[in-house]
Order: sequence, then C-alpha cells, then structure tokens
Amino acid sequence: MLLGLHVKNLALIEKAEVEFAGGLNILTGETGAGKSIIIGSVGLALGGKASKDMIRQGEESAFVELIFSVEEEEKRAALAALDIVPDEEGLLIISKKITQARSTSRINDETVTTGRLRAVTGLLLDMHGQHDHQSLLHKQKHLEILDEYSRNETEQLKKQVADGYKKYLSLKSALEGFSLDEEGRRREADFTRFEIDEIENAGIRPGEEEELAARYRKFVHGQKIADSMQIAYRAIDTDEIGRALREVESVVAYDDVLQDIVSGLADVESILSDLNRSISDYMNEMEFDAEDFRKTEERLDFVRSLMAKYGNTEEAVLKRLEEKKARLEELEHYDELAAEAKIAFEAQEKEMLALCAELSEARKKAAAILEARIKEELLDLNFLHVDFKIDVRKLEHFSATGFDEVEFLISTNPGSIPPRPLGDVASGGELSRIMLAIKTVLADTDDIPTLIFDEIDTGISGRTAQMVSERLSYIARKHQVLCITHLPQIAAMADTHFEIKKTVEHGKTITKIHQLNEEEQVEELARLLGGAEITDAVRENAREMKRLAMERKAEFAI
Repeated sequence: MLLGLHVKNLALIEKAEVEFAGGLNILTGETGAGKSIIIGSVGLALGGKASKDMIRQGEESAFVELIFSVEEEEKRAALAALDIVPDEEGLLIISKKITQARSTSRINDETVTTGRLRAVTGLLLDMHGQHDHQSLLHKQKHLEILDEYSRNETEQLKKQVADGYKKYLSLKSALEGFSLDEEGRRREADFTRFEIDEIENAGIRPGEEEELAARYRKFVHGQKIADSMQIAYRAIDTDEIGRALREVESVVAYDDVLQDIVSGLADVESILSDLNRSISDYMNEMEFDAEDFRKTEERLDFVRSLMAKYGNTEEAVLKRLEEKKARLEELEHYDELAAEAKIAFEAQEKEMLALCAELSEARKKAAAILEARIKEELLDLNFLHVDFKIDVRKLEHFSATGFDEVEFLISTNPGSIPPRPLGDVASGGELSRIMLAIKTVLADTDDIPTLIFDEIDTGISGRTAQMVSERLSYIARKHQVLCITHLPQIAAMADTHFEIKKTVEHGKTITKIHQLNEEEQVEELARLLGGAEITDAVRENAREMKRLAMERKAEFAI
C-alpha cells in the first residue's frame, strides 16, 4: 500500500506531504489547482520521464518520494527476486531527484535504473490515465487482460508454451543448419580435417605462451641482465659488514645491550653472503645459445599465430579443437543427423500446436465468462444498450504466447450495427468506463495493491457518474484506490478525501494539499455541486449525498 507522498520544488508545489489511507482516496480541487501535478509526481517517481523544466522556478532541484508498506509474503518474495528487500518495518522508499543536469532514482537509498525501477513499482502500483485507457485500442492489451483474468487456468499452460517455443526455435535453428549440399560438405570436411591436424600437430599446452614469452624476454635482454648483476655483485660489500661485526664483538663484553647489534650484523653478513653466492651462481649459469634463442622465437611466433587464429588462450585453442572434431563428426554423418533434426523439429512443432490449442481452448472458455461479466459491468456503468464480444482468433503462426489473437469488440446499438473494434466505436470517455469495468471484474484476482485512476470521469455525469463511483468503491474493498475527480458523485464515496488548493504566498503561486475532515468534505462536495455560490440548500444536498454514499458503501460490505 502507498503510505505517503512527499514532493518538493516540483512545478507549483513548494512542499507537499500526503499520508494516504486504505480504501478509496479521493483528490479534488479547482481547475488549475495542481491535481495533475500531484498524480504526475507519482508517475515521475515510478520511472516517468523527467525534465529540468519541472523544477520550481528559482530552485536548483526537485524531489519526489513515495513510501510503500509491503506486508504480503508473496509480494516480498517477488521483490526479493529483484534483489529488493523492504526494511525491518516492511517499508520501501522510492525517490526521484531532478536537477538541472540529470535525474536520479533510488530504492531505499540504492540508485537504480529506470528498467529495474519499473519492474519493482509494477508489483506495487497500477496507474491508469488517459494514455492507459487508450491502450485498450491495441489488441495485444486485450490478450494481456484475458490472460490476467484466466491466470489460474492458463498460467501453467502459458509457461509450457513459452518454454516449448524456446525449444522449437532452437530445433528450428539446428535444422536450418543442415543446408549444405554434398560438395559443400566435402569441402568443409576437408578444411576441418586440415585445421584439426594443424592444432593437434602443434602440440600446444596450457601456459606455454607465457613460458616462451618469459624465455624470449630473458634472451633479448641478456646483456642488460648480465651488466646489472655485475653491478649488484660489486655493490654488495661483505668485507665492511664483517669488519663492523668484529669491532662490535670486541666490545660486547662491556655492555649486554650490544648483543642485539651483534646479532643484527651477523644476520646482515649472512644474508649478503647468500645473495652474493646466488648472484654469482646466476651469472655462471648465464649463457647465450643462438640456436635455442632461434627455436624459442620461432615457437613463440607459431603459438601466437595459432592463438590468433583459433583463440586468445591455449585453453581456447584446445576447446576449438574439440568443437572442430564434433563438427567433423557431424559432417561425416550429415544425412543421418539431418534426418534426426527434422524428426525432432517436427515432433516439437506438433507438441507446440497441441499446447497452443489447449491454451486457446482455455482462453475461449475464460473469454465467454469474462465477456458476460464485462457486459454486465458496462450496463451498470450506464451503457444502456451494449453488446460486448471477446473474439479469440487463431493466427497462422504461433509464438511464445500461443497462436491466439484476442480483440475486444463492442456495439452501443445492438441490432443495427454488429460489434466492432473499440477504436472504431468508443470515445475517450467510453474507453475510461470500459477500463473501469475491466478493473472491476479483475478486482478479485488482481494482486496489485494500489490502483490510481486519473481522468476516470472524462465525459460522464449524472447517473453514469454515480455508477462509476460505486465501481471505484467496490474495487477499493480489496485495493487501495487513488482517484482525482471533479464530480461530486465520485467524491462523496471517498473513504479519505484530500483537497488540492492553489494559493499565493509572498508573491509566489504554490499548490498545497490537505486531508479534509467530515465537515470540510461536505463543504467541498457543496463546491462541486454549486459552483461559485454555495447556499445552505447546496450544503444540505451535499450532506445528503455523503449520507447516501455511506449507506451504499455499507451495502457493499455485506
């Protein structure tokens, strides 16, 4: 659930703090008061595109913060799969900071990408504005809605189809790989044998290039090494250390403290003597063998050329050797393997068709039920004469979602015009009501805790507005709902009511939001009912509207 919203220096908002409640949260206010800014700020925090022009004039940055409470174990598990963990109190804080140069999103103080942010917030909140209503014009959305409704019946089938499709594509790719004619196979086999022989005859082994390179460096820089070792040998003067040791030993009997110095000098003399012997031995063993140098250089060049051709490391070259042996085996048994690949592909294609058919049948059964329920809701939403159909059609091909194409069809004049695609018939206001009808039907199965409806009252009034308000209240039984409205019928149904108001302070226009108490709710309803002049009669009508709304909500709870 969305517990709170904090906005700072965004457009007309200097600072706003809102604590939302469960149930139906209604936001109202005069036109231009900043209602769209409030909802827009939520959209920004959810991953919406931000612009420096959104920053309040005279400020360096803008800030939006959403505080969610996550209590459901299933939701916590889904978040954990995205490597997101609420704090000890079950809180998840999502914020967005907009500066002149860039915008940054965070979840619990961890900076996140927009893609990851949307994956997380998609589990917590569903936002519906005019753009989302317009998504009903796309057939892909219809398939998503049907699958969401039929999730219990189709989820496992959908997973089988998706997994089967991956296997189908893999087998299809393998089969398409058997496209060589006999001459092409012969040429490739000959060349593959040559490459296998080349690698095997090279006798390359892991770590060889590094060893050869070290020997080569020693040969190339041999003179420099010899000169430096001579200088080092001469610089280590053990005679002076020996003299110092003997001098201190001659007086150690007079002061026990000198024993530590004697021990130290003895250690130094021993170390230097060992070093001199090591340097001497190294120089005695140094010799330049021109033939050995030539062979080392040639072998190093050969190994490196082999690595450039077959892999960057000796291990990669040897891996390529095994791959080429496997390819040669394939080329030598090409016809049998091609036949096996064809059999496997055709068997998977047959299995996919069966799975898709099973999924399609389940969708059709669910579509018949969903169709009737949406039609019932549309009638309640004042579509007085409506025919709603869900058309599930088989495509000529299948994909990871099956072979179905789903389209919602509607007719508001049954008998005269057959049902047609929504885009050909429905207006913007009708699309918002259709979306509301769908959300009402899905309310019992939808696991998104918070729903936001913006512009849900576009193009409606009167009895239709009353029906919309009742549907919002119905959805709010199992979900937290936030809704911006200008209609008193919808506002009256509020469990929690906020007023958004624009004022001028110190010469600056600012937007403020606060929660209304019972009497203030009546006053706001009266404003929505009466416009500029609010009389006692209008206030009484507002009280009556609120009372009737409470009675209607009580009926839903039964």
